[in-house]
Amino acid sequence: MKSNFLSKAVSTYNKTSLILRIFIGIVIGALLGILIPSQQWLGFFGNLFVGALKAVAPVLVFALVTASLAKGGAKLDNRFRTVIFLYIITTLLASFVAVTASFLFPQTITLVQEAETTAAPTGIAEVLKNLLINAVSNPIDSLIRANYIGILVWASLFGIALKSFASESTQRGMSDIAEAVSKIVRWIINLAPFGILGLVFTTVATNGVGIFKNYSSLLAVLIGSMLFMSFIVSPLIVAIILRCNPYPLVWRCIKTSGITAFFTRSSAANIPVNMELCEDLGLDKEMYSVSIPLGATINMDGAAVTIAIMTLAAAHTLGISVDIPTAIILCLLATLGACGASGVAGGSLLLIPMACSLFGISNDISMQVVGVGFIIGVVQDSLETALNSSGDVLFTATAEYKSWLQQGKALPEFLKK
Repeated sequence: MKSNFLSKAVSTYNKTSLILRIFIGIVIGALLGILIPSQQWLGFFGNLFVGALKAVAPVLVFALVTASLAKGGAKLDNRFRTVIFLYIITTLLASFVAVTASFLFPQTITLVQEAETTAAPTGIAEVLKNLLINAVSNPIDSLIRANYIGILVWASLFGIALKSFASESTQRGMSDIAEAVSKIVRWIINLAPFGILGLVFTTVATNGVGIFKNYSSLLAVLIGSMLFMSFIVSPLIVAIILRCNPYPLVWRCIKTSGITAFFTRSSAANIPVNMELCEDLGLDKEMYSVSIPLGATINMDGAAVTIAIMTLAAAHTLGISVDIPTAIILCLLATLGACGASGVAGGSLLLIPMACSLFGISNDISMQVVGVGFIIGVVQDSLETALNSSGDVLFTATAEYKSWLQQGKALPEFLKK
């Protein structure tokens, strides 16, 4: 009898929408954080969830890219160049949006008393050096440290090498390994509601429900800039390229990819979700199996927004005047930093001191800004990941559909509405 009940419970759980399950987890986590904040063991579910995602995501990227290139790298044609262009240009546009928003709605920050002491890049030369060093880092070390730049480089080399001499059975074996790792990630994401419950509980129990009160204005500028990119800038680019109403595609990407990424807070862990969505959109697997993992590494619109806005908030706090030429340089710096953010411990936040150095802000002060970033990261990082991850599919699909038009093929029916 107990077995039947458990079986029915599991079946009902799996049949329920993941988004609904996650929403229930958020509500329960918040209530438990308010009612029984002393039960810190509940936060362990969140630690397990985040730990599992961090552990499997680097392996997933390596396996997917290696398998894709080993099996069929020959189809990385003009579509792939279009995807790379869209990844980079939208990251640059995101930094311009963020800088403009900061000029229109200047923000200041109440700096904490103690600064973080974590090392961070201090200039553009160091960022470039870090990118090159990370690119040639030991592949095993890259997997252990989640150095996605290094993972991407070594996976590409392994994949190209295997394609040149490996048998069909070996290539098929690599594809099976990639599929197995993807399956594991899907299992972990299926348990996301329990992990989200633990994360929300810890946040509410530790900081209270008013955690964001002191930073509501700063959060509003961050959120507004990211939403502007999601619903105005990116759709406009898609509309120009495909000459159609972009919102059916934009909404589908946000609904399927963005919402899941918002809660998992990991572009790499969201790769299987994006791959499945690409399949549903009718895209070429040999194309998206490379462009999606690559996007999880270098398509960083949200990171560019965070770096630019937080840096200018620090400048405004210290009364530093920012002129137009300097703002333009900041945009370029934020774009470069965002593309390399995944190769730096701590993600986009630890690129803030590098950008702050442009205004002569000391590392001691800029690391305090990083501390503020970690406080608001529950919302900022979630939305940043949602923007980044949904964009991976959006621009991959745009490049694919552009090639369809060039070949005289019709766009999918849902884009003709």
